[in-house]
Amino acid sequence: MNTLLKIFQREKNAPKGLMPFEWAVVGYLVLTLLFILFTYTKVVNPESMLWGRFRILATMAALWGVYRLFPCRALMMVRITVQMSLLAWWYPDTFELNRMLPNMDHLFAQWEQTLFGCQPALIWASNCSSVIVSELMHMGYAAYYPMIVVVMFAFFFRHNELLGRAAFVVTAAFFIYYLIFDFLPVAGPTYYYKAVGIDQIAQGCFPAIGDYFNTHQECLPTPGHSHGIFYQMVQDAKDVGERPTAAFPSSHVSISTICMLLLWRVHSRRLFWCLLPIYIFLCLATVYIQAHYVIDALAGFLTAIPLFFLLWTLGGLWELRRPTKANRKKL
Repeated sequence: MNTLLKIFQREKNAPKGLMPFEWAVVGYLVLTLLFILFTYTKVVNPESMLWGRFRILATMAALWGVYRLFPCRALMMVRITVQMSLLAWWYPDTFELNRMLPNMDHLFAQWEQTLFGCQPALIWASNCSSVIVSELMHMGYAAYYPMIVVVMFAFFFRHNELLGRAAFVVTAAFFIYYLIFDFLPVAGPTYYYKAVGIDQIAQGCFPAIGDYFNTHQECLPTPGHSHGIFYQMVQDAKDVGERPTAAFPSSHVSISTICMLLLWRVHSRRLFWCLLPIYIFLCLATVYIQAHYVIDALAGFLTAIPLFFLLWTLGGLWELRRPTKANRKKL
């Protein structure tokens, strides 16, 4: 009961303006808005993209207004939850922008072949098609968004003084990777292999396909045991929201790595070790289900570490503007 009262208790030193995670949304929105306006005649759905951005700004303003009327932890969590739920809307938006650029999968597939002498995404699932392996991989991949939710609520209940900082780290990281996806059109194996044909891939032939994905969105069937529960979850999500975009670097690997680093940073060791097996399966699954090349996953991991420390530091600088006794202990 005391915890519930604290959640809805009016905050005395509540922030008055937008939070850093909201400024990350605004920053990305403005940058992509400029891109849309400069390429207006080439964008396929410019009106819907502009209208979507207006609705996001209106929603943000409304949530800010409600919070200003009664600032409390619960309403701050609502602000965070709404913006993070909209990350799923921003994802296919990257396809609308990068579909105008020539596809670069042939380069990444060739680099993969040079580094490993094969296409791991092509041979792994076929050589490890047992029900157990398939379900473990798909369970890991399906746990991506639930992992983010678990980490944010861990901060909400146990490290609330750092909740805004953690939300900024995750949200800003998402938008940094989205910016890369906007200008680096790599669709991933499941789309590229389908476009050029498995026979050519198996022979080590990786032709350039130009703007093929501007008019095609077909992909290979998801590999693995098709009757598995987690397989069906991944396939359903793929059917609803997947697009030939956002392959390099793997945001699944990078964002989940950042979530693990957040837990380690605040000494949530028990939750860290509980999520570690799922995190490992998630990273492996990105290649297993042919969503990414191995170099995508490696790039996601390697870029996540410095990006985490950079964004965590930037979030701390914002908190120094309004230090509290609890914050001074954490900073």
